[in-house]
Amino acid sequence: MVANMSLQYRQMTMFAPTNEAFQRYNGEMDDNLVLYHISNLATTLSNLDNTISSELDGNPPLWVTRRRDTMHDDVYVNNAKVYITRSYQAVNGNGKLQVLHVIDQVLQPLQPHGPISTSTPVYNPNAYQFLEHSDVFNIGQHRLRSFRQKVNQLQKKEVFNADGRHTFFIPVDEGFKPTARSDFIDEKVIDGHVIPHHVLFTKATPDGQEFESMAFSDNVKVIISFSISVNGQEEITYVKSNTVAGDAKHSRGVVLADIVRANIPVKNGVVHLIQRPLMVVDTSVIDFLKEKEDGPLCKFYEVILDLGEHNQFLNELTLAKDITLFAPSNEAWNENSVQNIIRNHQRLREILNLHLVRERLPLDAIIHNNMNQLPGSIYQAPTAAPRKYLYFNVLNSNSNQTLTVEGGGVNATVTQPNIAATNGFVHIIDRVLGVPYTTVFEKLKTDPMLNITYNLGKRQMFNHQLSDMEHRYTYFVPRDHAWLKFQIRHPSAYKALFREDYGYYTKQILERHVIRAGRAYTVSDLKLLANETHPIILPTTRDPLKLRVKESDKNYYVEWNGHWIHVFRPDVECTNGIIHVIDEPFVLESDIRATGSADKNRIANTYFLLLLSYAFVRILRN
Repeated sequence: MVANMSLQYRQMTMFAPTNEAFQRYNGEMDDNLVLYHISNLATTLSNLDNTISSELDGNPPLWVTRRRDTMHDDVYVNNAKVYITRSYQAVNGNGKLQVLHVIDQVLQPLQPHGPISTSTPVYNPNAYQFLEHSDVFNIGQHRLRSFRQKVNQLQKKEVFNADGRHTFFIPVDEGFKPTARSDFIDEKVIDGHVIPHHVLFTKATPDGQEFESMAFSDNVKVIISFSISVNGQEEITYVKSNTVAGDAKHSRGVVLADIVRANIPVKNGVVHLIQRPLMVVDTSVIDFLKEKEDGPLCKFYEVILDLGEHNQFLNELTLAKDITLFAPSNEAWNENSVQNIIRNHQRLREILNLHLVRERLPLDAIIHNNMNQLPGSIYQAPTAAPRKYLYFNVLNSNSNQTLTVEGGGVNATVTQPNIAATNGFVHIIDRVLGVPYTTVFEKLKTDPMLNITYNLGKRQMFNHQLSDMEHRYTYFVPRDHAWLKFQIRHPSAYKALFREDYGYYTKQILERHVIRAGRAYTVSDLKLLANETHPIILPTTRDPLKLRVKESDKNYYVEWNGHWIHVFRPDVECTNGIIHVIDEPFVLESDIRATGSADKNRIANTYFLLLLSYAFVRILRN
């Protein structure tokens, strides 16, 4: 009735969901739903901002978010996106302007699940009124009594009563098991569940964008952001608190909580119901892995259990006091190469150990350690796999820092760092370490430490062979720092390596670094075949490669041409071979003389041409 009257006599704005939106909607279809989509003011697209009062009883607000894109602003009303090309204006029979905006979701008001009690003020509640009377509202099977009791007990009612525009995260009762968890809830923790001055609906908020919580003071600083994880076909939205500065009661690190019911609009903002309290670090690494059957690392936990309920890796995660786990995401386990490895339990044990470091390594410690390395070095950490290390690189883009980690030749990006546990940290990564997915050529092309060797290999199409899957390659690749040291010692020879007319010599030098055979050799394989007294001779395309191998201070060295060379990163596995990153190139004195003479010949030829040109000009003048 009110809707029809508005259409005939008044100005109005209507938000109209598409047919597809109604097909996805499974809530009540009644007059209240229609009234929640109507405002008694005509608001055009350019004027949509902050809030609009709806026509539902109590006039609950519709919250407007403008999310800036590269080309234009995306506009949201609550969690529904406005189709900016489908906004229409018209004038009714009484000369009143009316506006219609098409949206991609049905707007869902906060509604009681039964008859409204006249003694209970439930129209347009704020966050505290919602919390206090949560049993009245239609929020499914969720109960909020535990958190409500802590809010009242700690006299934090005013936080949820505050006027303005805020975002509130309320943990459901299931999140307070074990019951001891409630003992960790103090005033700071409650403040850490509120983002002041921002109304954040999940779709309207960029993934990963950080906001200061109310717990942001000199001693304790907590920031909050949304995170999206994909599990099969299902997209799960998490909220994460990151305690960047803590104290004795509030541990540093990230706590992830599944949003079990999102986007509940209230008078002073929006409420999200979450599966567990934020900021509270009371679970071990293994408890985090198994906390939820569909959690962000549920597939990793399944893989661990495939080795048996009492396997060594599981026991260490359970009993160890100081560990860091680099845990592949659920999506990382979908690769075909990974699925094949899972069936080989011996290989799987080695791979799992590659993901475990026996010390606490939060993100800032890794970055600090990386910055304190000598020039040309990167930070490396020993893993639970014997003689296997993880290598870290920090990529800076504008004000953002991205951490990559390499293990067993696989380079992974840390997508979610610093998940805090009672016995260490978990960093979620986007690939399974130790299971190669690139050829030698692709690894060479993409590894930031191997750029110079890759560019040299472009001469005479040397690199092309390294994509061949019919052979297995063992490639001793000088890292960039090795070539730069060579440049300092032999600047003319280094410069000549990149000249087109010297491509044959460049190719000849690189061929000396590559063994092409029916198998690839790890450094351990080479050490078994050769030691400090008995060298091994291996065939290369150019000359036989004569090597000796030794191990010292947990580092490998190869002797070539009477000189011991450090293997900076051994056993970088690829789908068609193995790369060993070395600290010096295999360059002979004769190579240096050849490049030098080639350079001198080029200068002499240039000088001769200049003389010839000069003589020719003299003849013409005479």
